[in-house]
Amino acid sequence: MAALAPAILLCAPLAAQTVDCHIDYGGEHRVLTARPTATPYAGESVPIGSYFLLRLVVEDPAAAQAAFKMYVYAVPDEGPVLLHQAVHPLPLAGGASARYGFTGLNFVYEPLRDGELQYWCALASPAEAAR
Repeated sequence: MAALAPAILLCAPLAAQTVDCHIDYGGEHRVLTARPTATPYAGESVPIGSYFLLRLVVEDPAAAQAAFKMYVYAVPDEGPVLLHQAVHPLPLAGGASARYGFTGLNFVYEPLRDGELQYWCALASPAEAAR
């Protein structure tokens, strides 16, 4: 049991930085989870409807100037175009119980069709982070 203690202590700060983002678009509500990564450029984008792509990045807290970053792209025929970028330096504040988490409620609009995407992000609870 004592041998596990250092491993648990090393994992605790990473788990505390797991982020759940609540996404509303086109009448659908989704929760996307972002976990800390040492390779922030390798993360995949997630399609939302037929026009948006989201990319969530929680940089490894050990990295200099680590942050949670959210990118929202429009996807016209010519290829993805960045519409919105949010950067929140680590450590993040505000747990799952804070209204609209640490980001507040955000709105992003499609430039061609006027559709509205809403999102907010919060630190995942310890139980959710352990999933």
